Amino acid sequence: MKMEKNVGTEERILEVAYAHFLSRGYKHTTMDDIAQALGMSKKTLYKHFSGKLELLAAAFERLKTRLSLKVEALLETEEMRFTGKLKAMLRVIAADLAPINPELLADLREHAPEVWAALQDYVRQSGYLRFSRLIEEGIRQGRVKEDINQSLVVLLYASAIQNLIDPKFLSQFPREMREDLAISTAEIYDQAISIIYQAS
Repeated sequence: MKMEKNVGTEERILEVAYAHFLSRGYKHTTMDDIAQALGMSKKTLYKHFSGKLELLAAAFERLKTRLSLKVEALLETEEMRFTGKLKAMLRVIAADLAPINPELLADLREHAPEVWAALQDYVRQSGYLRFSRLIEEGIRQGRVKEDINQSLVVLLYASAIQNLIDPKFLSQFPREMREDLAISTAEIYDQAISIIYQAS
């Protein structure tokens, strides 16, 4: 019973901490802020997590686990056809990743490079493996050309999504182009989904 209580408490801590990271960024969020929002003492918070960086890493691990479970469930749904799975999969990914705004990503790159690297690795590895499986299913159903290079399709999709929300990548382009792309992360995902879905 004690173990279940601790798990529930830690889930709540991670939920509140993640919400703070999204709204205030990593740099401007403190353990005091999180403890206060939870209605607990900082001493109690430190019993569960040793510091802000551990909280950040755990919050993103929680996000990645939740996203993986959702995508796997979709891929395993036999009654859904390829186009339906494609649209649903991209919308699930967008729903979980869109709240991670460019400001927070820049914060991660500068102040939590190990968490930033782990997130990038997850997008590359998980995205490649799962999207490849979906493309293979599309080929079997006759919805994707057999001679298509699967790795290229996955690379283009993952690169487009990752680079569009990466401030460092965008900074290489002319100011006019950056201003034209000054839309929310959620809108970027929605438009990328529309392009990929309508082209399928």
